[in-house]
Amino acid sequence: MQVFKFKKDLNGFLQSKTYKQKTIGFVPTMGALHEGHIALVKRAYEENDLVVVSIFVNPTQFDSKDDLDKYPITLEKDLQLLKKVSDKIIVFTPTKENIYDNQIKSNSYNFNGLEKVMEGTFREGHFDGVGTIVELLLKAVNPSKAYFGEKDFQQLQIIKKLVTLKAISCQIIGCPIEREPNGLARSSRNERLSKSTRKKASFIYKTLNTAKNKFGTESATRIKDWVNNEFSKNSLFKLEYFEITDIDTLTPILKKQKNRKYRAFIAAYTEEVRLIDNIALN
Repeated sequence: MQVFKFKKDLNGFLQSKTYKQKTIGFVPTMGALHEGHIALVKRAYEENDLVVVSIFVNPTQFDSKDDLDKYPITLEKDLQLLKKVSDKIIVFTPTKENIYDNQIKSNSYNFNGLEKVMEGTFREGHFDGVGTIVELLLKAVNPSKAYFGEKDFQQLQIIKKLVTLKAISCQIIGCPIEREPNGLARSSRNERLSKSTRKKASFIYKTLNTAKNKFGTESATRIKDWVNNEFSKNSLFKLEYFEITDIDTLTPILKKQKNRKYRAFIAAYTEEVRLIDNIALN
């Protein structure tokens, strides 16, 4: 397995005669890999000649220093997991100084309002940080396709907008949410939960599924009121937001319209860990 720490070395390798005409599948991660990441890597491996996986905890997308400090770093374990998929995977583990060229700050983006709702409301500057690092990584790797999980559906839509805005020649592929046996969306942050709470966190997915069932007959407002009430009765979880939005604009809806696709989004805290999830409604 090839592991690169510097952009110039990675670029030199990918531009060599052996690989220059190959299709590249790219999976950007912040490490602490789990089966959700591995599903992305396997799909990338099936659809491309070679696969690059980046492992980099991006400081500019954290709105909380405490959250950044607590983010798990498990590089050796990550490399072993990737090696089980294929020892031909190329891994990029840059330092923040190298990937940011010693200027560790976010660019400012206008994503036509996609960045202002939900996560954008509660995590100031988050999507500027996401946009900055994804743009830097895409330019460093120059992949044919890049793979992102739908658990971060808002992020996925913003990255699709990013490649259009910046005229980056890369197809962005959204992949289904991978879940634990109890339905909890797989996330590196799940490792910070106690075993008991991790099991009980199925409450979030169950709530989303019930909201989906209600969507056929009840208004978005009534469903939102129901979700708020369910969380008020469960002291283990603190609801940050629940929204039903149009999937293209991510605008919260008041009234359903024909021929439009909708999705429900949720963010909640438990044991000081922030969990997010979403589900397609129609």
